[in-house]
Amino acid sequence: MDFSYNAGEQAFRDELRAWLADAKDRGLVPPVEEGSLDERVEVGRRWQHELYDGGWCGVHWPREYGGRGAGLVEQIILQEELAAAGSPQLVNLLALSMVGPLLIDHGTEEQKHEHLGPILKAEKIWCQGFSEPGAGSDLAAVSTRAVLEGGSYKVSGQKVWTSYAQYADFCMLLARTDTAADKHRGLSLMVVDMKQPGVEVRPLTQMNGDREFNEVYFDGAAVPSENLVGRENDGWTMAVAMLMYERATLTFQRQLQSRVALDELTAMAGRPGPDGKRPADDPLVRQRVAAAYTESEALRLTALRHLTRQLRGGKPGPEGSMEKLFWSEMFQRMLETAMSVAGPYGQLAAEDPLALDRGRWPHLYLYSRGRTIAAGTSEIQRSIIAQRVLGLPKDR
Repeated sequence: MDFSYNAGEQAFRDELRAWLADAKDRGLVPPVEEGSLDERVEVGRRWQHELYDGGWCGVHWPREYGGRGAGLVEQIILQEELAAAGSPQLVNLLALSMVGPLLIDHGTEEQKHEHLGPILKAEKIWCQGFSEPGAGSDLAAVSTRAVLEGGSYKVSGQKVWTSYAQYADFCMLLARTDTAADKHRGLSLMVVDMKQPGVEVRPLTQMNGDREFNEVYFDGAAVPSENLVGRENDGWTMAVAMLMYERATLTFQRQLQSRVALDELTAMAGRPGPDGKRPADDPLVRQRVAAAYTESEALRLTALRHLTRQLRGGKPGPEGSMEKLFWSEMFQRMLETAMSVAGPYGQLAAEDPLALDRGRWPHLYLYSRGRTIAAGTSEIQRSIIAQRVLGLPKDR
């Protein structure tokens, strides 16, 4: 593999680095995981708008829709440099990486005109209405109904684990529009206004105290027929297409969390703690931090190998499951190391004056426990790898 960049890609990296360095000097790059979820979302909106003003949002989008017309390599460079600058994940990441590209390729001109600009500027936040209590790993089992009455669909049902739904202006919803058809063929994808009557959002409190996940109940919510993305009953095709956009750069996006945490772990190990001792003076601590770095670098290089395959014309495949499985479990191991390095002080929350790094470590550690569930459990990922990579028979 050749890890070097051509002249245009290197120029892109240099320009981005200079812009981020200036933004950091001016105090524009927000701290990661600091403050309440409400505060982080509001700060995240402002940060994304700064990136938009600088020309760094939706760099892979066509120029006519507000992007830079850049390629896949530039997207990866953007993710790496944001991580190096200590940036949090972008607050409208779902819409930037999945909703926007889907609308660009499959949406109507009216949908593009209404939604693409506000997505880039973080003026409108989006959520994804896919998972349900009975349709998680088996997404085709979606039972939320959308019945056409006149010129609008009436939506009834429940979604769950819907990230940022309490902040969302719109939801990309997968609903069943034909109950008589095969379960993959009776689904439709549609844009739902989250601020209308008939939509109720109930936040779920997670073990780290955040309320990022939500239950969403639809009780006759109205969706104009022109809000369909693609054709009626072609929602499975649209949903798969939406997930494929995510897979192209997903591992690099996840590194925004894990690489920033790794850098902070390394810094914590190298400075004296509240007891006056420097954790890195212990060779066992150095070994564990080195192992965390090695795993992170192995994941990055593996993702680059898969990226090379895509650049040569290949399509995203089961490597997405390999990367997700390794990343989620690696992330947990890294944070277990951080908690060990922090010692007793690592159990203190942000409001305690003795808390390390403003209580970031216990908050992030508890958050990481759900990463082996979200976006497909580790068990599901292992089944996909076993069947599609190793050729093993189905386990059920």
